[in-house]
Amino acid sequence: MERSVGLWIVKLGATLFGAFGAVALLLAIVGVYGVKAYAVACRTREIGIRMALGAHRKDVFALIMRQGAMQTALAVSVGVLLSLGAGRVLSQILYEVSPSDPFALISSSLLLAVAALLAYFLPARRAMHVNPITALRTE
Repeated sequence: MERSVGLWIVKLGATLFGAFGAVALLLAIVGVYGVKAYAVACRTREIGIRMALGAHRKDVFALIMRQGAMQTALAVSVGVLLSLGAGRVLSQILYEVSPSDPFALISSSLLLAVAALLAYFLPARRAMHVNPITALRTE
């Protein structure tokens, strides 16, 4: 069974899909981080005003992370709905996995949500350390 060419090709395909999936996840994390870092950089003046008016660092961190969590929840919800639709079309190439397998959907959704929240963490942490005086003086 180990020397079967058909099984070897299936294993190679599964390994390649896994490797490409890992690279895609890494690229997604970097992309989400870049977009959120840019959005936080554009809001430096607003964050400085909030901090000058009395907002604590943890409030600014919570604001950025809450916005990220809401965006992530919306994206994961839409993604699950689209994957249920695409799963019906791709059901012929799925091997021993149903298109609506709850374990696969939940585990992949959690993995992507955690990855997105980790990508939001660094810009939120950077926003905590905005100096209100410097932020207000910049144009």
